[in-house]
Amino acid sequence: MRLCNFETKVSQRKIGIVDDDSVLDLSETGLPLNTIELIRQWDQGWVQRCASQAPRIPLHDVRLLSPLQPQKAIVAVGRNYADHAQEFSRSGFDACENQVVPDHPVVFTKATTSVIGPEDSIVLANDPTGTTDYEGELGVVMGRGGRGITREEALDHVFGWTIVNDVTARDLQKRHVQWFIGKSPDTFCPIGPWITTIDELPDIRSSWIRTWVNGELRQEAPIEALIFDVESLIVTLSDVMTLESGDVIATGTAQGVGIGFDPPRYLSSGDVVEIAVDGIGKLRNPVS
Repeated sequence: MRLCNFETKVSQRKIGIVDDDSVLDLSETGLPLNTIELIRQWDQGWVQRCASQAPRIPLHDVRLLSPLQPQKAIVAVGRNYADHAQEFSRSGFDACENQVVPDHPVVFTKATTSVIGPEDSIVLANDPTGTTDYEGELGVVMGRGGRGITREEALDHVFGWTIVNDVTARDLQKRHVQWFIGKSPDTFCPIGPWITTIDELPDIRSSWIRTWVNGELRQEAPIEALIFDVESLIVTLSDVMTLESGDVIATGTAQGVGIGFDPPRYLSSGDVVEIAVDGIGKLRNPVS
């Protein structure tokens, strides 16, 4: 299933299932109206029965929103592709680097207020330094929560997959050493276009992620090239904290970000960033 949040001209945020070129409106079916609560109570058969009775709306008649409203900061991972770790090291913008390719996951967070949905604008005015960069990433949405999750159990705790653009103000990232400020300006975390449930895409390693800016392919890498795979990240995080339903983990970006060019190719007003993951879809955001 592809679980989405959407609105129409006459209604605010609703929850639905994307089915081909339509959205099945689940808002009057008795299911929880909040995505995270639905994930907590998830029962595939229950959702399928409700979806079979839900009204169908043409996809072009709705505005897709971020597929969930995170209750906690988005957990993100830095330097998780070897080629990106090397280009970032060469850029000189990692003020806390100890080694190029890390021995352990580099973990940081993004504020929930940075989250936007597909087609929402990345607003450059929120970065006073003028060094706004893109980072296409696979997003993991947690299903069943837990602490001390083993590698063998890890994927059983995943609800599904989405796409995250870890937009970054590079000068702020370097200036403040700890990355939270540079990663958290408003509009700097597009998520979407929906959540593809793990049963639809059980072997995420075989997927590729690609990023285009104005139609130019900038990033392209297989998910299997992650230094620390999804299972490793879940184990590392759950060793020290309780993961909960609806938590979002952004798994890291590949080579080809703007800071990796000489000179850097930062985002400009009028640009369009598109990120696609095989089996999930495409997240598109204009820049203003």
